[in-house]
Amino acid sequence: MQSTQCCIVGGGPAGMMAGLLMARAGIETVVLEKHGDFLRDFRGDTVHPSTLEILDEIGLKDKFDALPQHRVSRLEALFADGPHTVGDFSGLSPFPYLALVPQWDLLDLLADEARRHHCFSLHMNTEATALLRDGAQGPVCGVVAKTPQGELRITADVVIGCDGRRSTLRESAGLQPRNLGAPMDVLWFRLTRQPADPEGTYGVPGRGSFLVLINRNQYWQAAAVIPKGTAAQWQAQPISRFKALVARRAPFLADQVQTIASWDDIKLLEVRVDRLDCWHCPGLLLIGDAAHAMSPIGGVGINLAIQDAVAVANILGPVLKQGNTPGNDDLAAVQARRMLPTRIIQRVQTLAQRQLIAPALTRQDDGQPVKIPALLRWVERSRLLTSIPARVFGLGFRREHVHLPARAP
Repeated sequence: MQSTQCCIVGGGPAGMMAGLLMARAGIETVVLEKHGDFLRDFRGDTVHPSTLEILDEIGLKDKFDALPQHRVSRLEALFADGPHTVGDFSGLSPFPYLALVPQWDLLDLLADEARRHHCFSLHMNTEATALLRDGAQGPVCGVVAKTPQGELRITADVVIGCDGRRSTLRESAGLQPRNLGAPMDVLWFRLTRQPADPEGTYGVPGRGSFLVLINRNQYWQAAAVIPKGTAAQWQAQPISRFKALVARRAPFLADQVQTIASWDDIKLLEVRVDRLDCWHCPGLLLIGDAAHAMSPIGGVGINLAIQDAVAVANILGPVLKQGNTPGNDDLAAVQARRMLPTRIIQRVQTLAQRQLIAPALTRQDDGQPVKIPALLRWVERSRLLTSIPARVFGLGFRREHVHLPARAP
């Protein structure tokens, strides 16, 4: 049996940021991560200006800047006549860009910084399997976890669930998210970048499917967006047909796409957009994907999760620093703070899915490149209009700033 003030389940962006902020303030904190490391492909790697501000506020921006990354000030769509700007970050301040950084590098940075504080503990290869309660129907008072050495029980003043869209803690608490719908799934894969390849990060519109190409300097992190539930149909086809589709959408990848040996090189992301109506019960608070799974549109999931983590530290941290147990009103205050920005972003995402993505995916592919719509050509002429998507996704709404004071390690 182990005891702590704050037990955080899940070592993703929300969990590691919350753990670091709590530890900086001198609060006894344990983070449980079920994997042995953070090395997993095709996780959210798009760090927005809102997150860059947080890193700057806690003194980690210089270390973050030293990580391998690619900075993007414009998001572009590749139409038949070439690239066109659909999002312009260059007017944002103080960080007028997106940083594309492997998520494992960001998580290692946060973990290393948190380990400097004696009150912090990170348990890898430790999977939370159930909640501990004070009595049969009492408040949550900890978690039960599975480790290579056997069962581990941790009691805590508060448990923060950051264990993702298939949250074990959410299920254990009996909380059910409301499905907001998504018309697509995503097939992720990598392709080597060649010196002659374009420098940007692109969406490539198409009929029946389309591509997203994220520049990772040495390689393209590529996604084929397909109609919801059709992955098995795609995978039943010869891989050569998929490679031909990619080459047709982005001809400069015609040679690189031949390195895809089989469907084993392609990973499926089943897209979900959902949200809990209530993120908490006595002793337990869910944040990040455990409380609200986001669409990949705008690459906002990791950044919204980090904003949640900052709100947790700002609201629950002072209570824990005083040696008190956060009550249900404290947990509700976090949800009240974060629900509005979550609802707005999800509303924008579901509108884009319904108005733009779903119609494109239902059309039959005629093999022809897509021409830029007249409306988008008009929008592109205005820097003000192209900056709107950048502000919505890059800065968000009601963005958080770190208020919980740090204590020397």
